[in-house]
Amino acid sequence: MADPFEVRMRFTMQLQHLSAAVASSQRAAQYALKFRDMDEDLHSCILEQLERNNMNNRANIMSFIEHFCELATKENHLNYVRMIQRDILIIVDAVAPADGSGAANVKHVRRVLQGLQDKNVLSSETVTEIGAALKERETNPSHVLDVEAPDNTSETTPRVSKANGNIRVDKRQIEQRIEEDRERNKRLRESMWTVSGDHRGELKQSWDEISDIGDDDFLGAEEEYGERQQMITA
Repeated sequence: MADPFEVRMRFTMQLQHLSAAVASSQRAAQYALKFRDMDEDLHSCILEQLERNNMNNRANIMSFIEHFCELATKENHLNYVRMIQRDILIIVDAVAPADGSGAANVKHVRRVLQGLQDKNVLSSETVTEIGAALKERETNPSHVLDVEAPDNTSETTPRVSKANGNIRVDKRQIEQRIEEDRERNKRLRESMWTVSGDHRGELKQSWDEISDIGDDDFLGAEEEYGERQQMITA
């Protein structure tokens, strides 16, 4: 019989090191289902890591939740799905907090919520209500992201501070987020390319509407990093 403490620690480590890659989420989901007899304990690990990790990791955990619910449904272990349904508001509040610190995650949260609705995990009413609440979190003008020079802070520790009303985020977190958004958007493109026939135009339109970040965003971010790096080294 597996040691519960070891199982919990291994799952926690997987959550802490999730990436935007589908395989990363699938491995963590398969591990949790392997030890489904500890479902309540492992579900609590998900909530704990949403509280303790940076906004990039929280976005990855949000993606993981969609894959997790899909796999749990296929394997007919619905306890995991029910717990996600029960705690979806807690999850959303952690990934896109009301204080504006998770504004960059709002579109991603909406996308995952839509995926959960499509998989019959969440009702359309629930998704609509949460979506309405997310509007002000995405456009809150009193919270602006600013880059802060990196230090020796642990990668799994949120590196966020406030100055003059702005939220300052570790430069490494922003760079990591851009790369992970690239990966997520690449997967969306690939999923569209695999669809043939009349649906392709519809999917292209959907891509244009939900894409989190485009080429102009990448170029602008890179230019901003260069300017800030010059200021740091000056």
